[in-house]
Amino acid sequence: MTDNRGAVFLDRDGTINEQMGYINHISRFHLLPGAAEAIGRLNRRAIPVFVVTNQSGLARGYFPESLLHEVHALMVKELAAAGAHVDGIYICPHHPEAKEEKFRQKCSCRKPGTGLFERAAEEHSIDLRRSYVVGDRYSDIRAAAACQAAGVLVLTGYGRGDYEFIGPAMELKPDFVAPDLSDAVDWILQQESS
Repeated sequence: MTDNRGAVFLDRDGTINEQMGYINHISRFHLLPGAAEAIGRLNRRAIPVFVVTNQSGLARGYFPESLLHEVHALMVKELAAAGAHVDGIYICPHHPEAKEEKFRQKCSCRKPGTGLFERAAEEHSIDLRRSYVVGDRYSDIRAAAACQAAGVLVLTGYGRGDYEFIGPAMELKPDFVAPDLSDAVDWILQQESS
């Protein structure tokens, strides 16, 4: 299936919206400046965009599943108001120390695991090797490498700290480091045009 297209996989917290630790109330969700416009540029180029997010706060009992759906509905609404959309949202709700047994598991979907990426690729005919993973943590970069996708570290959210304090000791380096999602999309579109 080499004719499958590539996609852009975006981390949520710290990449699309402000990093708040855990978004345990709808009032804590705020899109980062320029994020909706950046996603809209990918949309206009017909590049599929997926959100891939670890949500261990759900597993730890910090907020109910209903809030996660409410947050994603708000994200979709705010993106739409700016003329942007995502093609799918993939969530890992698991954590080894989860309060609820259904979430207490060692899984393949928690980043840097590749389970969510593989599911999205299968459901949407995506070639992961032609794709990009954008996030503010080195776990996103490790996931990108495991998928054979290009990894882009944004310096929003935890990104600046990860880059300065974790990055130097990491053998694995991002393919690109961007100040924010808008600059990450600039780079992706350059790669797609070359």
